[in-house]
This record gives sequence, C-alpha cells and structure tokens, in this order.
Amino acid sequence: MFNLFLFEYALSSLKRRGAKNIFIFVIFFILIFLLSSIFFISNSMKYELSQTVDALPDITIQKLEAGREQNIDIDRVDKLSEIPGVSEVSPRVWGYYYFKNAGANFVVVGVDRFSPNYKKSIQKVVDKFDSVIFDNNDTMIVGKGVKDILEKNYYDKYFNFIKPNGDLKKIKIAGTFKGSTVLESNDIILLSNENAREIFGMKDDEVTDITLRVPNPKEVSKIASKITIMYPDCRVITKNDLEISYNNIFDYKSGIFLSLFIVALFTFFIIIYDKSSGLSSDEKREIGVQKAVGWRIGDILLQKFYEAGILSGMAFVLSITFSIFYVYILNAPILRSVFTGYSILKPAFKLPFVVDLQTIMLIFFATVPLYIAATIVPSWFAATLDADEVIR
Repeated sequence: MFNLFLFEYALSSLKRRGAKNIFIFVIFFILIFLLSSIFFISNSMKYELSQTVDALPDITIQKLEAGREQNIDIDRVDKLSEIPGVSEVSPRVWGYYYFKNAGANFVVVGVDRFSPNYKKSIQKVVDKFDSVIFDNNDTMIVGKGVKDILEKNYYDKYFNFIKPNGDLKKIKIAGTFKGSTVLESNDIILLSNENAREIFGMKDDEVTDITLRVPNPKEVSKIASKITIMYPDCRVITKNDLEISYNNIFDYKSGIFLSLFIVALFTFFIIIYDKSSGLSSDEKREIGVQKAVGWRIGDILLQKFYEAGILSGMAFVLSITFSIFYVYILNAPILRSVFTGYSILKPAFKLPFVVDLQTIMLIFFATVPLYIAATIVPSWFAATLDADEVIR
C-alpha cells in the first residue's frame, strides 16, 4: 500500500543528495529522449513510406540509354496491355522541376481526362478538379508544400516554368490539394499532359515511363520477366523492389541513430553499475540509523522504491512529453534530416502523429524498472545486516 510518510521521506532524501540525483536525472532524461525521438521519427517515416509504397503501381517500366533514363514511345502501351494477367497500363508524363529561387525540387505530374491515373489518390484530385485542369488553358493544381513555397516567392496566382529552350511557360494556380499522406502530395504539381510535355520538351508520342497493375501478386515477377525479354532496353521495377530499396536506405540511416544511442546507453549502464555495485557510506549509515530507530526491511526497501521511482518516473514522463513536442510540434529539427536528407532540395513536410503504445512501454521497461532494481538490490543487502554493523 501507498505510504505517504515514506513518500515524503523519499522526496527529502532526493533533495539531500541533489547534485548526484540531478546528474542521474539528466542522463536518464537524455537517454529516454534520444531513444523515444528515434522511435517516433522512425514510426512516422515508416508509416509514410508504407502508405506511399502501397499506392505505387505493381510494375514500372523505364527506358535506359547508356544507363540514363530516357522517354518511352507511347506505342508500347498497346503491346503491354496484351500481356495476360495485366489489368491496367498507364503511361506517365512526369519529372522533377528545380525551382532555383527556393532551392526546391517539385514533382510535375501530367494527367489525362480519359486515362486512369496510376494512383487512386491522384485520380481523386483529378476527378475533383477535372474542369479546372482540362477546360481552362494553362492551369495547375499544386500540393500544399508547393503552394507555401510559391507564396513565399511571390507566386500566389501563377508560376513561370522555364522550358528547355529557355522560353517561359506561364501556368495559373487553380487550386491546392492535400493527399492521404504528406510524402505523397506535398511536392506535387498536377497539370495536363500537354502542358507537362511542353515544360519538359517532350514529343507528343513520348511518355516518361509506363506503369502496370497486376491483380495477382504471385504473377508480378513472371510478368516482369516477360517484359524484360520483350524490351531489353528497359528497366523493369516491381513494387517489391522499391519497398526493399526504401527499407535498405531507412535501415542504413537508422544505424546512425543506433550509434548515438549506444553511446547514451553505455553511459546509462555505467550509472546502473555504480548503483548496483554498492551504496555510499552515507547511504549505508542512513539505513543503519533507520534500522536502529525501528524501521523494518520492508519500510527501507519501500522508501528506496519511492526514491528510485520518483527519479526515474519523472525523467521518463518528462522525456517522453518533450520528445513528442520535439518531434510532432517542432518537427524534429536536426534529427529528422538524418532520415530525410538535405531538406532544402524539397518542400518541408510535417511528420504524421504516430505514437505506438508498445514502443513507449518498451522504452519504459528497458529503463525505469532496471534503475529501480539497481537501487533496491544493494539497499536490500544493507538492510539485512545488523544496525550496528551497517553504521560501522
């Protein structure tokens, strides 16, 4: 049962050894903050990537010349649609447009009124802004991140694209959309295929790449092999290939955080070792006095439990709270760049709020009970001795 008097005594005991306890508190706080921030950023990024990968086409075909991606003849769409097992073939006109003034890369995606889009989320935007994109000349729909960057550079109603020949292409901003995930829509510009081809200097019979939908996942690899034989000048990429590539990059960057965590964890275990290896002379003398005035072993251990619980519990709660604020309110400055790369090359985005209760419980059981046990065990050894022996 909870004992208020022992709890108050534990608080006063923490105050008496303030300098030492503050040092332990700071190390504890930094450790849990670093660990929880890593998990929160990791969970948010994994959620975004999983949502993005799920929306990708089953197979993507890119034409290569001398190892560099080139435009594909649109006539190949008909032959690809004849492959058994393929339910949908979508030619895509898209590319990266570098906006020098903001140092940002936009993803310019061309859409067609009568052809299905490779992503359901983009198709919903096209259906919503159908008349805006296709009935008005030279208009575009932009993601929220693009809109913010354009407004900061005084492009609130239109934007001037620079074509490969140096001419300007003025496109009006007709609307803004927000996709199901931030990574999916934040840096995207949607406009008609005709305008996209003109911006990138493409011919009318060319597309950037071709995507395929395969209803049966077991047939994807077989169909990909057929396409490789049909078009040896093309690179065939499956959704599984992209998922593996994303995970490899993610795991590599997570390893950088792991190195930082190991350093903090090593420091933490030094503290645990110091606590478990024995009590200081003052702490032993205090336990001896407690036994001399009639304290039971259970009372001493309960007081030490309160003492360790208050210190580690406060550090845990404050570090988790501050970590949530740091990651989801401040958007994890510095730490996020390890996962996302050099963010100036793309519109900034906010990490989605993804807090896994299991992750928090894992951090809790890996730190708090360990510290409490390291405090109670040596106290128990001292409390089992005679009072005069402990005091001496």
